[in-house]
Amino acid sequence: MNCELLATCSALGYLEGQTYHKEADCLESVKDLIRYLRHEDDTRDIRQQLGAGHILQNDLLPIISQHGSDKALFDACVRLMVNLTQPALLCFGKIPDDPAFRHHFLQVTSYLQAYKEAFANEKVFAVLSDTLYNLLQLEWEQRQEEDNLLIERILLLVRNVLHVPANPDEEKNVDDDASIHDKLLWAVHMSGFDDLVKFLASAQSEQQWCMHVLEVVSLMFRDQTPEALVSAGHTRSAQEKNRDLLELEVLRQKEQAEKRSRTLQRGTRHSRFGGSYVVTGLKSVGDNDVIYHRGLHNFKNYTHDSGKAVRRVPKKKRQAQDCDSKRRSALNVRLFLREFCVDFLENCYNHLMYLVKEGLIREQAQQHDETYYLWALSFFMAFNRGNGFRADLVSETMSIRAFHFMERNITNYYEMILTDRKEATSWSRRMHLALKAYQELLLTVNEMDRSRDDTIRQSSNVIKSNIFYLMEYREIFLTLLRKFDETKQPQSFLKDLVESTHLFLRMLERFCKGRNNLVVQKKKVKKRKNRSQKKSSNSETNPEVLEETWKIVSEELRASAFQLSGSLTDSLVPFDAASEVPMEDQRSEAMVRVQDSLLARLGPEALGLLRAAREVWPEGDVFGSADVEPEEELELLKQILHATLPRSAPPEPVAEEEEDGAEYEEEELESVQVSETDFNFLDFIKRFANPAIIRPYLLLLKTYSQNSPHTNHCIARMLHRLAVDLKMDALLYQLSVFSVFNRILSDPAAAAYKELGTFAKFVVNRFLVVAARNDKAYIELLFWKNVGAVVEMTEGYDKNRGGSKKVAWTEEEEEELRTLYLEHCDSEVPDIVETLLPLLSSGLRTRRQVVVQLVHMGLVDSAKQLKKQKIGTGIVLWTEQQEDELQMLYDEFKDSDDVLGNILKKSTAKRSRARVVDKLISMGLVSERRQLYKKRSSGAPRKSSGKSAGKGMTEEDFLADLTVGQIDDDDDDQEAEEEEDFSESDEEEIVEPRERQASTNGGPGKKSMESTVGKMPNVGTILRALRQEGLSGPLLWLQNCLNRTASDREEDDVSQPVPLVPLTEENEDAMEKRSFLKLLRKLGLRAPANEQETFWRIPEKLSPSQLRGAAAALAPREELPAGGEEPQVPGSPNQEHQEVVSSHEQRSEALRALLLARKTRPRSNKTDGMLGNVTPSSLIPVLTPSNGLFSLCHGRSPQEKTSVKRSRVLDDDDEDEDADTEENGPTAMEMDNDGDSDRETVSAPAKRRRQAALIDDDDDDDD
Repeated sequence: MNCELLATCSALGYLEGQTYHKEADCLESVKDLIRYLRHEDDTRDIRQQLGAGHILQNDLLPIISQHGSDKALFDACVRLMVNLTQPALLCFGKIPDDPAFRHHFLQVTSYLQAYKEAFANEKVFAVLSDTLYNLLQLEWEQRQEEDNLLIERILLLVRNVLHVPANPDEEKNVDDDASIHDKLLWAVHMSGFDDLVKFLASAQSEQQWCMHVLEVVSLMFRDQTPEALVSAGHTRSAQEKNRDLLELEVLRQKEQAEKRSRTLQRGTRHSRFGGSYVVTGLKSVGDNDVIYHRGLHNFKNYTHDSGKAVRRVPKKKRQAQDCDSKRRSALNVRLFLREFCVDFLENCYNHLMYLVKEGLIREQAQQHDETYYLWALSFFMAFNRGNGFRADLVSETMSIRAFHFMERNITNYYEMILTDRKEATSWSRRMHLALKAYQELLLTVNEMDRSRDDTIRQSSNVIKSNIFYLMEYREIFLTLLRKFDETKQPQSFLKDLVESTHLFLRMLERFCKGRNNLVVQKKKVKKRKNRSQKKSSNSETNPEVLEETWKIVSEELRASAFQLSGSLTDSLVPFDAASEVPMEDQRSEAMVRVQDSLLARLGPEALGLLRAAREVWPEGDVFGSADVEPEEELELLKQILHATLPRSAPPEPVAEEEEDGAEYEEEELESVQVSETDFNFLDFIKRFANPAIIRPYLLLLKTYSQNSPHTNHCIARMLHRLAVDLKMDALLYQLSVFSVFNRILSDPAAAAYKELGTFAKFVVNRFLVVAARNDKAYIELLFWKNVGAVVEMTEGYDKNRGGSKKVAWTEEEEEELRTLYLEHCDSEVPDIVETLLPLLSSGLRTRRQVVVQLVHMGLVDSAKQLKKQKIGTGIVLWTEQQEDELQMLYDEFKDSDDVLGNILKKSTAKRSRARVVDKLISMGLVSERRQLYKKRSSGAPRKSSGKSAGKGMTEEDFLADLTVGQIDDDDDDQEAEEEEDFSESDEEEIVEPRERQASTNGGPGKKSMESTVGKMPNVGTILRALRQEGLSGPLLWLQNCLNRTASDREEDDVSQPVPLVPLTEENEDAMEKRSFLKLLRKLGLRAPANEQETFWRIPEKLSPSQLRGAAAALAPREELPAGGEEPQVPGSPNQEHQEVVSSHEQRSEALRALLLARKTRPRSNKTDGMLGNVTPSSLIPVLTPSNGLFSLCHGRSPQEKTSVKRSRVLDDDDEDEDADTEENGPTAMEMDNDGDSDRETVSAPAKRRRQAALIDDDDDDDD
């Protein structure tokens, strides 16, 4: 020990017998020790030296026991002990990896264990209890700051001592024996400290200590299980006796089987020579047969791997180990803890859990404090279930909010496992706690179903209808099973997950059987443009759904007797005084919020909003009168639910123009598309028919001998659902599954696993039936199979299954094609295929189909002969004659509005626009490119902006000139777009008809088309224009660059900006075209940032999946939606002109109607105020009181031009979602494009939620 430290410790005093004599400067010495600890190094040397000197055992504890009357000395000693007993993990930050620091860490832990043993003394806790009791007797006004600090330090000291881990190697205790932790708990009980803990948990005036109390309680029950405490002091039930007898029977059968095997291995007489045998047909390392030198009774265990060194498993691939050790404490300790649980549930649980939950929501607690809340919820609710279930004792944590809190924490923990890989084990433990709490909530709801009280059963039905309705609660188990990782999550987590899934499916199946149809919510995350002008429409709610919703909400409100919790009432604020939104608009928004809460089946929240809004807006009794009865409130909520309320549209974002006139890059947002659909339980079970979900079940099945009977039943029931209910037994045709089945059937105690053995025989027999008619069935055993492979294995391998079938040509069509080809083969047309396509009687043929058929009929030798000729890429050098021609054309058109366009039209040598511009600059005819821009016509009327545009102009004049002016303006815009149109030549090319042969009944062709359109950027129009300009080569080069970059990023796991360097003249020409650069922006590529950069770059933020999606968008697509006519290109001039004219006519009619209403309606102050905010495009809804309720006055907004834009999706979506979308309704693309569709969806922008990270991460390849 350091000499100064030793001198300080000697100045504390000395122990003589049982009496401690303190020195005169004892208080100053304690403060010096605190100062030393404050300046210790990273090895915690001061802490180790004090621990080695037993300062706490020999000095500090005797001082507080015998000299507690000295308040200053007592406070200093408690401060020092709190510092000395803090956990080693808190001292070092984490478990050190360095061997030297690991040694220091273990040394500090050993000293803490010695401290814990010293604290297991009734006298010490008696002093702490008396001091805490005296402090709590003081009124709040009489307490000083030092008193509050001492209370907190005593609680922290007890928490630190209880937190010290046990040392089983040193204690070597068995069950029912008193460990050091048990002795410490007994000292707590005998001193009465546990009663003080219960007082702190229940007292209204001691709310600030709620987190400390919860930590102390959780550490007291650290090694206990609710089941062991419930059965403490009670005689064993018949069920427990039968379970013990079954376990003993299994052990006896295994022992007898081992005895029989040993008897068979012994020969009838002893022989020192066992013999040598040649195993015919089994080759050794060379070409000779294996020679076996042991007895034949051991040959069945022979393997080539015997004698080999076991391969070391890498640390990252090792299976996660369980760290929770449960033991049975001494009987008197268990009885004391049982009484503590009973008192805690009756007097403290609801109050304490409410305070802790509020602190967690308001972020007033420390990091990771929610784990104590999760533990307390699962432990005490499980104890309540076993000890005569009473729903009122756990009412605080039995709500939809509790389910939401657990689901949110599970999702958050999973995301942290993926991001914080170094602490993945810790996050996995927290995730396990959240899962156990979620499981306990389900078990409690299931227990409420069996209650004899109708009110409790009705409340459970309300909770179940909510958790089954929302998609997040239904999908959570699917996601957790699919994402299970045995290297980060232990076997106990998988066991609880499988049992929770079994319970949830059983509750859901029972809930569905009692109803003819169940409507559930379905969400789909899609991307939309923030400049999109699509008018989102609210989904029309089905009256039957509204009636079902109202029935659930009314039952929930009546069950709670219209009483709301204090936390819910405080959190509902309908009015924002700091907002710039007017009072009337906020009142309308409050009414909408009430309706939204009712539609979400949140009855208490809707009632709380209604009451809060009534206090803010009492005038007119819009939200009911002040003395309204509960039944009248219920009727008011029903009218709000069925009313059609005005909903404000989201504000349109304003686009900022860039200096160079380039197109504005549209930011992509996410929107959650919510819809309702009928629930089918069998379809939900089909989601589990996935190898990624079956593997965790098989992993748990491998330890069937160590699992509980209930766990094995849960596994067998899930596999039975897949193999029998879904008839997907081929999913289990896998060698590892059959290996486990073989172990079960050959187990000596197979009688104890009768259910698993019966199921194993069923699956093996079905496999033998399939193998009799499929020779490749035994090869299929080597692979996991999805649904498509299962169908192929059982029904036969069909090459055309799941793919697009080859379209057959009839004899008449072949003869027509031959005749047309022979007629035009000698003509000098540049592209004969383009000439034949419009002449064919069937307009459904694509270019590729025609080329393939011509090659098949032998009319051409190869498809290369019919390849499209590239335009504008054959000429490289300028001849003297061409330069003279360019000089002449420039002199002729230099005063025209479109100099460059006229030169390109009249030029005999077709070159790209960029080459002509460069040549004009190099010849000195122009000094900069801006001189060649197309000039606008000055005679066309322009748009007026600002208030000055309307000066001296009446509304009649404005309406009279509205249509003409706007159409002329659109003509100018069309000319501006034509100015940016970069076609290489004026030759008109016929657009190839896309393939329309996709079957109308949702066949594979249609499915592939919809999924392709849904996953590619909106670049179809640009690609078509670029290919018509002859830029197929640069597009292929760009596609290869994207794929190559994606491969490099997948291999190196490093993302850096990659420049696009054009090495050929053709690619260089393309990089100078604005249309090609527009495509690059659409794909997310980055332009040169400054003068030091020359080339475009692939940004580092694009992931490999996004790059591959962008590359796939560049691939040519030749299929067309089913229909008789070829669809118009969304950007075509005819379609845009028709849409513009239609939009202007509708707008003009709306404005004329507005003007007429102003003339005919009598003007009053109120009316002027209402119409003063009316805009030409829409009328703002106004909410006015009427008859104690409300009335709506709003106008009709004209239909806006539908923006035909597809959502750009560069990352993969879940295939299950796509499949559901195909079966239940139109795709997201079809909904966006169909402005008059009756099927409307509710879409709201949102950030990417944690559920989505969980569910969309993997693509199911079932189909």
